[in-house]
Amino acid sequence: MIHILDLQDRAPRVIAAFLLETREGPVLFETGPESRFSALLDGLNGLGYAASDVRHVFVTHIHLDHAGAAWRMAERGATIYVHPKGAPHLVDPSRLWASAARIYGEQMEALWGQMGSVPEGQVRLLQDGEVVRLGEVEVRVVETPGHADHHHAYLVGEVLIGGDVTGVRIGRGPVLPPCPPPEIHIERWLESLAKIRTLAPKKLYLTHFGEFEDVEAHLEALEARLLDWADWIKERLRAGQARAQMVAEFEAYVAAGLKAAGLGPSELVEYEYADPAWMSVDGLVRYWNKHRPEEVMA
Repeated sequence: MIHILDLQDRAPRVIAAFLLETREGPVLFETGPESRFSALLDGLNGLGYAASDVRHVFVTHIHLDHAGAAWRMAERGATIYVHPKGAPHLVDPSRLWASAARIYGEQMEALWGQMGSVPEGQVRLLQDGEVVRLGEVEVRVVETPGHADHHHAYLVGEVLIGGDVTGVRIGRGPVLPPCPPPEIHIERWLESLAKIRTLAPKKLYLTHFGEFEDVEAHLEALEARLLDWADWIKERLRAGQARAQMVAEFEAYVAAGLKAAGLGPSELVEYEYADPAWMSVDGLVRYWNKHRPEEVMA
């Protein structure tokens, strides 16, 4: 059984971790940021576990909202399973934190907490297609770049723990593609979604946020929204629009879409916490300028 742990990141339904119960003990997927480690502990305690009971922690990628507390779990004895490209940033997170600090500035500690490192001996590198057997459970590793080059999803039976490549979807709202810099790549993301379709999972678990069973409709909507957002940014780049104006207009564009889906003010706040619109502007601008600059020359 998979339990959803709501880490209560400034609001409900923003960041989840997932606990899988096996005969070998509890297995954790995602840790959330270090700033929400106390909420993770509360979630584990509520299910009857201490953090030291968790010996296996899988992270989909090393962005701080997904793996920022991995070092805290390692302190308590867990092995951290991660993509080979992400592993060095768990062992020495200084570059990752410096990059995040340039974006978040004085908000760093409030949002993400404290920096810590995972001992190299407690990091296990995972390859695409690898199967990790834990008791009666098999966890299949699915390399899924697009949101990040070092992104994995995890297939457990007919359930896919998708990280960010399967989008942000909260409650009754639509699915949105989180597109922060620096590694957004539209074509690779589309290839990852096609790869997920071939696996035919019956259920998706999203870090942002929760459990969804309408898998094909979800993936189709995510793909359409990703292409729509990319084209929206492309047209503004071609017009030579300044970043400040682009951010303001894109925030309004995203909010209008959420309101059209029937969402209220508190739900819009949850979405903005989980998938800040301004970050998708920066990520998609970087994508066009880096990978397809000839298409956005003003």
